[in-house]
Amino acid sequence: MPTQSTTSRSEDAPAENAPADGRADFDFFLGRWNVNHRRLQKRLQGDTNWDVFGGTCEVRPILGGLGNVDDNVIELPGGAYRAATLRTFDPATRQWSIWWIDGRNPATIDVPMRGTFEAAVGTFLCDDVFDGRNIQVRFLWSRITEKSARWEQAFSPDGGKTWETNWIMDFARQG
Repeated sequence: MPTQSTTSRSEDAPAENAPADGRADFDFFLGRWNVNHRRLQKRLQGDTNWDVFGGTCEVRPILGGLGNVDDNVIELPGGAYRAATLRTFDPATRQWSIWWIDGRNPATIDVPMRGTFEAAVGTFLCDDVFDGRNIQVRFLWSRITEKSARWEQAFSPDGGKTWETNWIMDFARQG
């Protein structure tokens, strides 16, 4: 079995001196993270009760820097599960697409989120259905430093006029 040298750059790694078109926007996220989760217990029901739990996330580049994939361990109060996120960058549109794959139902891939980073905040949107209702979903990436980042998910039942944040992940780099 071939082995990869630890001193040479992987073919999947982001290219050094990548164009400033947005393809490096998620490079901050490469590596291993501890995750503190806060998840609203009941979504779009006016609930104010949150579950708080831990997890880990490991992110690696793919497609020569035009994407990345992460492997998550999510330690819900009722039991841990795994999930993955696939992110790809389209140089023609300068947009990222994001797909979520839940290990509890790995045959289904969620509707892709699409968006960009502006002023150090990533905003990604899609239309979806939740409990039989048409909604908009928003991911926000913010508070990005070398050692930390925040991700938030929110739902809007009214076409984006109002948003209910229902999941927050605070990432702290391991090591």
